[in-house]
Parts: sequence; structure tokens; C-alpha cells
Amino acid sequence: MEFFCYHRDRPGSAALRRELLEEHWSYMDRFPGMIARGPTFDGDRPTGSVHVLELPDPAAARAFAFEEPGYQAGVYRDVLLRRWRDELGRTMWEFPGGREGGERWLVLGFGSGSPVEVEGARDELIACGPLLSDDGEAWLGTAVLLRAPDAVAAREVLAPGRYAGVEVHRWQFGGRPD
Repeated sequence: MEFFCYHRDRPGSAALRRELLEEHWSYMDRFPGMIARGPTFDGDRPTGSVHVLELPDPAAARAFAFEEPGYQAGVYRDVLLRRWRDELGRTMWEFPGGREGGERWLVLGFGSGSPVEVEGARDELIACGPLLSDDGEAWLGTAVLLRAPDAVAAREVLAPGRYAGVEVHRWQFGGRPD
């Protein structure tokens, strides 16, 4: 089963986040099957951490999210954890556009009912899939990582008026530096 996990930073936790960076990476090293990962930002200030990965079940996903060292130490104010389905069939490392060049974004759309297709240039999508209920049956929204020139262009991948709420966050490829 695939899961989307977004730890949102608690205001004022940047110093603690930096202090725990090696611990965070060491924890993530235990999960080699990542589809995507990386921090979100507001300007240069970190605002969260995205992890998309395969785990055996919802209980394992909750353990992954809540045993993370930053969560345990109080870096994060909350966690969005949902079943997810990889619509592209690849990891972020297989994105043809590579790690460099252009702005990268996380776009989250929240809704219910019938799934909504992602619009626009599919060759700019890094990772994309529906946010689902724990049993994988109910559509609860969409999560997209993509390359786009700005937040407005990134937002356009989600159909206007089809989501109860949309968030756009600047994002970058994560993991240990090369």
C-alpha cells in the first residue's frame, strides 16, 4: 500500500528541525522504497516535510509518521497521512526533468465524491495521485509534486471549483545531499 505523509512544521521549530536533520535522515534510511520525499518552504523557511512511500498497512503508516524523530521532538504541529496511489508509476528520482532546474511545488487539493483528474502538462509531474481513505475506497483529494514556473501555474493542475480547499507549497527534492 502506498501512503502520502506531510508533516507540517510548528511555528518557531526551524532550529530544532536543523538540530535533528541527521536523525531524520537516519530514520528515513530505514525506508528505502520511497516514491518521493522532501521539504516544503515559505521563502527560505522550512514549513514541512513530504514522504510518499509503500508500507504494509495503515498501522505501519501511522508508526512511520508518529515515530519520526522530528515529530517525537515537537518539530511538527500536525500530520496529514492518507492512503495514496501512484498515478505515474515512478519515483521522483526517475522524473525525466531531474533534480535541478525550475521551481518545484507540492499542490494539495481536498475534496470528496468522485476523483478529479489532474490537468496540464503531464511531463512536468514529478509524483501524482489521489488521497484516499484508510481502506482505499473513498477519494479525499489529490496530492501532486510538480515543476512549474510559479505557485499560480502549479495551482492550475487542479480543476478550479472541484476542491473544497487547495494548498500550494514550494517543495524541493529531499534526502541526503550527494
